[in-house]
Amino acid sequence: LRVGIDIGGTFTDFVVFSPSTGEIRTFKLPTSPHDPAEAVLKGLEEIRYSLPVVIDSCPLVTVIHGSTVATNALLERKGSCAALITTHGFKDVLQIGRQNRPELYNFASQPVEPLIPAELRLEVDERMDRFGEALVHLDDAQVDEIVESLGKSHNKDGGQPHSMVESVAVCLLFSFANPTHEQRIADKLRAAGFLVSASHEILPEYREYVRTSTTVVNAYVTPVLDGYLQRLEAEVQQRSKAVNVQIQVMQSNGGSLSVGEARKAGVRCILSGPAGGVVGAQFVGEIVNQRIGETSNLISNSLLQLLTFDMGGTSTDVALIHGQPQITTDANVGGHPIGIPLLDIHTIGAGGGSIASVDAGGALRVGPESAGADPGPACYGKSATISGQTPAASNIRYPPATVTDANLLLGRIPADYFLGGEMPIYPELAEHALAHVGAQIGLDVQQTALGIIEIANAHMERALRVISIERGHDPRDFTLLSFGGAGGLHAADLARRLKIPRVLISPYAATFSAFGMLAADTVKDYTQTVMLPGKSSYAAISTQIDILIEKGLRDLSREGFSPQEISLHPTLDMRYKGQSFELNIPLGVDFIPDFHAAHRHHFGYERYEAEIEIVNLRLQAVGRVPSPKLAEQPEGNPDCTAAIIDRRPVIFPQGKIEIPLYRGESLTCDNRLEGPAIIIRSDTTILLGDADHARVDHFGNLAIDIHTGASA
Repeated sequence: LRVGIDIGGTFTDFVVFSPSTGEIRTFKLPTSPHDPAEAVLKGLEEIRYSLPVVIDSCPLVTVIHGSTVATNALLERKGSCAALITTHGFKDVLQIGRQNRPELYNFASQPVEPLIPAELRLEVDERMDRFGEALVHLDDAQVDEIVESLGKSHNKDGGQPHSMVESVAVCLLFSFANPTHEQRIADKLRAAGFLVSASHEILPEYREYVRTSTTVVNAYVTPVLDGYLQRLEAEVQQRSKAVNVQIQVMQSNGGSLSVGEARKAGVRCILSGPAGGVVGAQFVGEIVNQRIGETSNLISNSLLQLLTFDMGGTSTDVALIHGQPQITTDANVGGHPIGIPLLDIHTIGAGGGSIASVDAGGALRVGPESAGADPGPACYGKSATISGQTPAASNIRYPPATVTDANLLLGRIPADYFLGGEMPIYPELAEHALAHVGAQIGLDVQQTALGIIEIANAHMERALRVISIERGHDPRDFTLLSFGGAGGLHAADLARRLKIPRVLISPYAATFSAFGMLAADTVKDYTQTVMLPGKSSYAAISTQIDILIEKGLRDLSREGFSPQEISLHPTLDMRYKGQSFELNIPLGVDFIPDFHAAHRHHFGYERYEAEIEIVNLRLQAVGRVPSPKLAEQPEGNPDCTAAIIDRRPVIFPQGKIEIPLYRGESLTCDNRLEGPAIIIRSDTTILLGDADHARVDHFGNLAIDIHTGASA
């Protein structure tokens, strides 16, 4: 049995796949913000009680878990008390950074505070040169003194002692060329009981600031993730009785890793949850793409081109797939550069729970603050009620007005069908909350709700532009693959704004990130800075990358993968001499022409006469795991009138229109729908605009052809 679990800001999603039967089951539980493990354990208990025969007969239950624990620790600055040890003269690299100005026209802009305060940034007398030769040898006695001092409380600015140091980042100059000094320091720290993040283990690359920042982020978030996973693993094993439960953790590069590895490398799990959605999009897109000639012209050509749109309760994550998901080694999370390979995902604070408010200038704003799972949107009824009192009463504590409340009052979320009718919601509370916001700007409830949706859509449209148009891609060449609990209500309108011709919505859309985790292979990334001339032969480069290949094969075989289940993908970071940034090129016999072609594609020109440098060698080692199988539906007919459950008025910008409501689970292959319409599934709702046309494909996906004229 394989179980995908994704912890979101509002709900925790579960997808259960039984390889023996091919059955896929999904459900949601409210997230427990005070302890994310609570919802996970509750969901696993529900699976056990609902599938007792299946579980008891399983030799192994694999849980693939996407966690926001490391992400929240970094963004909310609630990580561990960490120290940094670096080469003498370089302790302020973390503070100096790149000296970029993120807000060009803000003269009062303040840089992000380093995760490690100045008094815990320590130096040792040592020095390697760029070839890895020791210029100043490490003094072990000095290291012993530092280790002893870190075991004591440290005073901050002469005040009271703050927390004991539990984690230490070690980042010495040129340790990527020779890690001997770092290894000696790390050994002493580990012997003293510290959790150590050594840069030669995390990111053995040049560029001192990014390497230091990445190592420090790992030291800062890993103890928090380690504590969470240790507690979760112990609880799961205790409750699972005779069942063997193995936990895997989703990492930011689109692969999973063992819980033991995750407990040492929290930085690799910063985008743990959103990565599952991108992997799921790749998986579903490839299956649909294989049937292009048989089903429809869903995707414009044989090359898979998707824009992924994941709108949950707290945030919206967008990414681009051009054949493959885009990978970056230049990410920035919460103002902290991270140099390890991760999926290029752009996140904004816009979701179903995003709070609407009025700013000091009298403008309506939406997000980035979210109502989360507690208290959640006003209509959830978890906030203080205001029954029997007028909105003008000064002593009333109003619940937050959110995007979900706006969709509810516009008729786009039928209250009696929310979460399959199992979760009661209260339109009167949403109305009170929106009336309070509208009263501040002179709008009625309906106008306020439309304004909230318009602003939320504008935020999400901008995010899609960032990862498409601003990266040189035309959205008209792509399909928008929408998922997340709230995505279906906004996807068609966003596609219309960007002239995207098609939207694809999976039947597992509401739990899609958890579904994608089931399709995620085990992936390990390795890198080494080499600084070789471009004229180096293919054979010479292959000899050097063999070291990484040997390491990748060894690590995956330790996790039980056979040689037949392992694939290796070596690449090179290349540039023209004098450039500051590199392009990643697959290693092949024609890597030089491939680099010229890639440079022309990205920047519009090439320089055949220029000298080329090979900066880094990279290897992605993949251990393939069984993926869920999507059952194909038999061919049907266009008539879907049997799926209509009601007709109700829905408010659009042009007015109120009575439209049909379809039960999503009753739609079958080849059913065709015309907008405007609402499709209600047990865990999500989909809105079709005027003149949009939708069809159900062989896998239960809803393929929507967007009318790109006037917005509905």
